[in-house]
Amino acid sequence: MRSLRVVLAEDAVLLREGLVGLLERFGHSVPAAVGDGPSLVAAAQEHRPDLVIVDVRMPPRFTDEGLRAIRELQCVQPALSALVLSQYVEQTFAEELLEARHGAGTGYLLKDRIGDVEEFMDAVTRVADGGMVVDPEVVRQLLARRRDPLSRLTAREREVLGLMAEGRSNSALARALVVTEAAVAKHIASILQKLDLPPAPDDHRRVLAVLAALRG
Repeated sequence: MRSLRVVLAEDAVLLREGLVGLLERFGHSVPAAVGDGPSLVAAAQEHRPDLVIVDVRMPPRFTDEGLRAIRELQCVQPALSALVLSQYVEQTFAEELLEARHGAGTGYLLKDRIGDVEEFMDAVTRVADGGMVVDPEVVRQLLARRRDPLSRLTAREREVLGLMAEGRSNSALARALVVTEAAVAKHIASILQKLDLPPAPDDHRRVLAVLAALRG
């Protein structure tokens, strides 16, 4: 696991300090840990991190300060990766964050559902490396509000799509579903076909499949 430079924004002091300690224990550096959006912007501009880890609701209004800060930073640093930690599934914020990737790594995890330190640190690394990691509960709630194009997918294909959103490889999907990799490949091919995502050399079709479903 490579050492990352991480800037952290979380207004809950105990959680913020706990995350700093956890990141440092796994060999990462945290040059700044702040409690509001403007401070995040200033710190990220100063330290040029590999990744920002951000709460959505922070002072002063406790609405979308974290997302606003990410938008502002990515206007200047489009490839800056961002991992959002939230207590809630915020539909509009989640969709906007996931759709505005600009080639950057993106993650959306629910604080109360992070139950394994190793899995969390793996998500940190994958997002910093340009991947997308989304809590399956976020995907479930977003997809539950939309009928198309999901109405075309079988229950198993929806399950596969949810696992794809976590950034899992075909082998990891096969282990989770207790099927062969060939079966996983067949499900993914069917999903891509039903979501009207033909082969394209420059597109990450697995990511586009998740985004297409979220957009409806």
